[in-house]
Amino acid sequence: MSTPVDRIAIPPIEWNRKPHGISAAYLPWSSPHQIDFDSYARVLEHTWNCGLVPAVNMDTGFANLLSPDVRMNILQFVTRQAAGRDFVAGAFVEDIPGDLIRNYQSQTQLIREAGGLPIVFQSTALIERSPDSIVEVYRKIGESVDQFLGFELGKMFAPFGEIYSLDTFEKLLEIPSLLGLKHSSLSRLQEWERLAARDHIRPEFRVYTGNDLAIDMIQWGSDYLLGLSAFHPEAFAVRDALWCNGDAGYYELNDALQLLGGFAFRPPVPAYKHNAAMCLAMRGIISMDCIPEKAAARPDSDREFLETLIGRIDGLLKDTQL
Repeated sequence: MSTPVDRIAIPPIEWNRKPHGISAAYLPWSSPHQIDFDSYARVLEHTWNCGLVPAVNMDTGFANLLSPDVRMNILQFVTRQAAGRDFVAGAFVEDIPGDLIRNYQSQTQLIREAGGLPIVFQSTALIERSPDSIVEVYRKIGESVDQFLGFELGKMFAPFGEIYSLDTFEKLLEIPSLLGLKHSSLSRLQEWERLAARDHIRPEFRVYTGNDLAIDMIQWGSDYLLGLSAFHPEAFAVRDALWCNGDAGYYELNDALQLLGGFAFRPPVPAYKHNAAMCLAMRGIISMDCIPEKAAARPDSDREFLETLIGRIDGLLKDTQL
């Protein structure tokens, strides 16, 4: 039997609020074996220029397909490009042998030293632990860096991901240096529960929606760290400003972006990255829509529909007065 709507803990809508937008930067390729760093520089600059914070070495950056050395090269490249500007970087340890906690501490420290804000990717060794032991891992990470973000990743994105219980989430709120957490269950209800808990326990904690199928979660107090925003960062920046200004144009632009998300994040979900490459290439941000070896691909026929969707979004941006 379904739960009555009036018994679901849905936080109130937060009108005229500017969400904190983090955009998972797409990592371009010139061949299945070669990263296109010239295009990557354009992706990063485009994201910063739109007023969003780029996130690197994330799922949108194929972090799970890269070696630790390549991820380090990317971190160093981004640090040079950033020149003091904010960025987020994934602390990924799935393929690093040794002690789990020391690995996480080492990776988060490297990111902080490089000028970035670390976000802790889950790993098989982490999610196999008991809930209390998982919280203890985060506590130990928090003792080694001054600030970091957490990450709940649904298994539709990666097999080493897991959505924690609400009790575990509430215990994570007690870690002072954990500033926020990206929630990627693709479930409104689970995210609403976290927002309600956050508002009650630690209001300054940021819940970053990773729900590319419900990007309007910003209306209820979520911030965002999305792969979908990589497709069109300026459209997200304009959408955010419209919401903050109480402009009804927000709804039509959000609807257009959500249609793009519904198409790109259809099963198999990881293939959304190929759609991101297609969109960025057709918009002239990257040189080509090549993807790396072993990455999930979309059919060539997707390009025609994506052109239609991007055309609709661009038309709305052209008509927007801010």
